Amino acid sequence: MPTTIAVRGNAEERIDPELGAVSLSVGASGAEREHTLARTTEAHERLIGDVLELEESGALDTWSAGQLRVWSHRPWNAEGKQLPVVHAASADLEVVFSDLERLGEWVSEVSLRSSVTLGGIEWKLTDATRRSIEQEAQRAAVADAVAKASVYAAALGLGSPTPVELADTGLLTTQQLPPGVGAERIFAMRGAADAGGGASPAQFTPAKLVIAASVDARFAAQPA
Repeated sequence: MPTTIAVRGNAEERIDPELGAVSLSVGASGAEREHTLARTTEAHERLIGDVLELEESGALDTWSAGQLRVWSHRPWNAEGKQLPVVHAASADLEVVFSDLERLGEWVSEVSLRSSVTLGGIEWKLTDATRRSIEQEAQRAAVADAVAKASVYAAALGLGSPTPVELADTGLLTTQQLPPGVGAERIFAMRGAADAGGGASPAQFTPAKLVIAASVDARFAAQPA
C-alpha cells in the first residue's frame, strides 16, 4: 500500500529594484485663503516643472499629479478655546524613477523645500521582470517540494515518490485516508515564506526585493 507524503515547497528570489516610486505632497496653510492657495499653486507648478525636466532627461518611468485640494477648519487650543479659521491647500504627486541614482539626488533637493512633504519611496520591478522572477521562484518551489518528498521517502525505505497533487498554498484538497491507514502514515512539512522587501523613505540605496513562491504538494511512494 502506498504511503502518502505531503510537503510544502518554498523558494525565494532576490533582485535589485528597477524602479523607485516617490510619493510627495505640496501644500500650505494660513489665515488668508487666497494667499494660501497662491502659495500652494506656485509650489505645485514649480514641482511639476521639475518633474517635466526629469521626464525630458529620461530619468522617469511615469509620473502623475493629483488635483489641488482646498479646505478650512477652526483648530482648538490646549485650553479648549476654538481659534480663528485656518485655510489649507495641498496636492499630491507620484514620480516613478527608472534612474535610481537621480532619484536620490532629486529627493534630497526637493525635501528641503518647506512646502514639500515626502510621503515615501516604494521600490519596484517592471512588470516583465516581476513575471520572470515569479516564474523562477515557482519552479524552485516545486523543486523544493520534490526534494523534501524524496528525503522523507528515503528515510522510510520507500521508492521514489510520485506526484499526486500540486497546488498554490492553501488550495490542496483535503486528503481522505483509506480504511486501515493511520494518520502516522501521512507526513507534512510546513514552512513560512518571506513575502516581500522594502526600504525606508530616506534610504536611497535600497535592499534587494524578495519574490517568494510557495506550493503544497502530495506524493505517493511505494515500498522499495
